[in-house]
Amino acid sequence: MTTASSHRRQANAIRALAMDAIQKAKSGHPGAPMGMADMAEVLWTDFLSHNPANPDWANRDRFVLSNGHGSMLMYSLLHLTGYGLSIDEIKNFRQLGSQTPGHPEYGYTKGVETTTGPLGQGFANAVGMALAEKLLAARFNKPGLNIVDHNTYVFVGDGCLMEGISHEVASLAGTLKLGKLICLYDDNGISIDGKIDGWFSDDTPARFRAYDWHVIDNVDGHDADAVARALTEAKANVDQPTMICCKTEIGFGSPAKAGTSASHGAPLGEDEIIATRKQLDWPYEAFEVPEDVYEGWNCTDKGSVAEANWQQTFSQYVDSFPSEAKEFERSMSGGLPDNWSATMDALLLDSQAAGESLASRQASAKVIQTLAELLPEMVGGSADLTGSNLTSWPGMKPVDASSNEGNYIYYGVREFGMTAIANGIALHGGLIPFTGTFLIFMEYARNAVRMSALMGIRNIHVYTHDSIGQGEDGPTHQPVEQVANLRGTPNMSVWRPCDGPETVAAWRHAIERQTAPSALVYSRQGLPHQDRTAEQVQNISKGAYVLKDTDSDPDIILIATGSEVAIAVEAHGLLAAEGIAARVVSMPNANIFEQQDDAYQESVLPKAQRKRVAIEAAHPDYWRKWVGLDGAVVGLNTFGESGPGGAVMAHFGFTAENIVKVARGLK
Repeated sequence: MTTASSHRRQANAIRALAMDAIQKAKSGHPGAPMGMADMAEVLWTDFLSHNPANPDWANRDRFVLSNGHGSMLMYSLLHLTGYGLSIDEIKNFRQLGSQTPGHPEYGYTKGVETTTGPLGQGFANAVGMALAEKLLAARFNKPGLNIVDHNTYVFVGDGCLMEGISHEVASLAGTLKLGKLICLYDDNGISIDGKIDGWFSDDTPARFRAYDWHVIDNVDGHDADAVARALTEAKANVDQPTMICCKTEIGFGSPAKAGTSASHGAPLGEDEIIATRKQLDWPYEAFEVPEDVYEGWNCTDKGSVAEANWQQTFSQYVDSFPSEAKEFERSMSGGLPDNWSATMDALLLDSQAAGESLASRQASAKVIQTLAELLPEMVGGSADLTGSNLTSWPGMKPVDASSNEGNYIYYGVREFGMTAIANGIALHGGLIPFTGTFLIFMEYARNAVRMSALMGIRNIHVYTHDSIGQGEDGPTHQPVEQVANLRGTPNMSVWRPCDGPETVAAWRHAIERQTAPSALVYSRQGLPHQDRTAEQVQNISKGAYVLKDTDSDPDIILIATGSEVAIAVEAHGLLAAEGIAARVVSMPNANIFEQQDDAYQESVLPKAQRKRVAIEAAHPDYWRKWVGLDGAVVGLNTFGESGPGGAVMAHFGFTAENIVKVARGLK
C-alpha cells in the first residue's frame, strides 16, 4: 500500500529534478511543476493507462500539459516512469538539440502528445482528443469488444482559463458530453504579474457547471488521497466532462518563494535550492534520484500488462470482425485505402471533362462528397458557416451528445477553438479533420493554424470567400493579407485553385500530406472552367504550370491564382491581338512549385524572361519573389470596399484591360 509519505517522496523527485534542471539551464519555470507534482504523481502512477515501452499504443490514455511552461513536470514524469528520457536529457533542459525543449514539443520527445505553451490550446487539443476517442469508439467498438476505450487527462493553469479559447472549447465539450475528458485545474492563484485576484476573479466551478461539466471543487492538490478520490469520481461519470479544481501552492517546498510569482518564471537560485532540499527532506545531490523512488515510479511492467490485455481483446476483435480490424489499423496508421489513387485519378479527369464553371467552394463540395464515401475516417466541420463554406455533404452525420457515430461537427462561432480542437483530433490519430470558415476569420484562429504547422499534423483548413471578389460584405469580410500570411507560415501548404480540376488536386494533396497541414482557399463567386491538355492536367500537382502559351518564346509572363487566372487568360487574348506573345502561368500552390526541380521551374518561368506580371486580389508583397524588380504585381495594398463583387474587382484594377495596360508598361 502506498502511504501519504511515500506519495510525497515520489512527488518530491519531480520537484528536485525540476528545480535542478531549471537552475542548470539558468532558465525556466520551476513553480508549476513543484506545485503540480502531487497531482501528477497520483495520476501517472495510479490512474493513467499507458505503456512507456510503446508510447504510441493506440488505446493509451492521453495526457496533455496545457500549461506547457511547466515542461519540467512533463519531462520528469517521462524520465521517472520509464519512457527512456535519460537523466542526461534532463540535465540538457532547454539546450539546442535536446529532447527537453523549453516547452513540450510534439515529435521531439516520446510521450509528449502535443506541443503546448500558447496557453489554453493544450486544453483545446485535449477536447479534440476526447472527441476523437468518442467518434472512433462509436465507429469500431462492438458488444463486449471495446477496442477504443480510454480517457484524456489535461492539466490547466489559471492562464489557460483566462484565455478565451478555454471558453470556446469547454462550452462545446459540455454540449457534446465528452465524459472521458478529465481536467485537473492547478488553482494556485499566481501568474507572472503576481496574485491573480486583481485580474481573474471568476468563480471557476460555477463557470464550468454552467457548461454542464461535472465539477469537483476544493480538492487539496497536495493531498494524494484527495486527488485519488476526485479522479475515481471523475472516471465514474462518463456522461459529462469533469473539472477537478485542485488548490495548490506554486513552488511548493521552497521556503522563500513558494506561493509567490518569484517561483513562476525564473530559477530558484542555488541558496534557495539548498533550503528547499532541506524543507522537502530530500538529502540528495543535484539530479540524484534514489533507486527505491525510481522503482516506485516505474510504469513499464503494468504498462506492458495493460497493453497486453488490450491486445488480447483486439485479437478477439480481429477474429470476429476482420474487415473492421483492418480498417481500424489503416485509420490509426494514417494510411489511405487501396483504391485511393485510382479514384482520385479518375475524379481529376472527370472534373476536367465535365468542364463546369463553378465557384471553387462549390467545386470543393463535390470533391468532399467523393472523399466522404472513400474515407470514413474523414471528419468535417465549420464555425457556423456550413452553408457558405459548403463543407457538408449528403449523408453526413452530425456529431452530437449521443454515442452515435458522427462525421460532421457543428462548431458554432468558435474559429479558434474549432481549429485547436481539430489539431487535437489529428494528434489523436485515426481521423482526418477538416474545418471551414471565411478566410478573413482565419485571423481568429491564427495561432492554432500556426501550431498545426509547427507540429506537422494533417489538419486541413478550408477557407472560403477568399478576396474582395466576395463583394457586398465589405472590407470587414474581404481578405487582403491573409493568403500571404498563410504562405509565409513554415510547413503550411497553401492552395488557391482557379476551377474544379485544380480543386481536386488541392484536396488530393492535402489528404496525402500526412505530416503537415494544408490551407485550401476557395472563392465565393463563380469561376470559368479552363481548358487543358492531358499534360497540363497532370502538371497541376506540381503547383504551377503553363496554362496558356505562345508559339514563340513569350514576350511577357502573366502569373495568377484563383479567380484571377480567368482574368489573366482574357488578358492573354488581348495581348495576342496586339501582337504581344504572352504566357499564362496558373500557380495554385507556390509552395509545391518551389519544391520542383530546377528544370521544371525553368520550363515554366524561364529566368531569361524578366517581364512578368503577377495577378492576385491580395497583398502584393509575396509576389515580388516571382516577378523580381523588373516585373509588376497587380495586387491590393489597401482594404477593400463594399459593393457587388465584380464592381469591386474592377474598381481595384482586376480587369483584363488593366492587366494589358500594366504589361505594356514593363520595360
